[in-house]
Amino acid sequence: MLECYAFCREEVTFVPNKKSAEKRMRQSEKNRLYNRYWTTRCKTAVKKVLEAVESKDTELAAKRFDAAQGVIDKAVVKGVMHHNTGDRRKAMLSRRVKQLSVQPAAQE
Repeated sequence: MLECYAFCREEVTFVPNKKSAEKRMRQSEKNRLYNRYWTTRCKTAVKKVLEAVESKDTELAAKRFDAAQGVIDKAVVKGVMHHNTGDRRKAMLSRRVKQLSVQPAAQE
């Protein structure tokens, strides 16, 4: 019985009495790890875009923005992120990248 809980994050203190509760526990842990993977991937992609914007590298920011859009869209399709949240994050990144490309033209 303990081998089915080998991937749990902590020592199992709650032992379910029913098979359905045991299955739910396994499923929720598996889903937690899956959601954490995609959430982390989205955050990393967003940070990379913002890092490129901070360094004022227009080409790199545009390239990373395209990659981040793909990651965010995949997370939305997989149900990890709500579609409004994904749209909001993409809009924020788009605004930052556009500001970066407009600034050099305004300074000249």
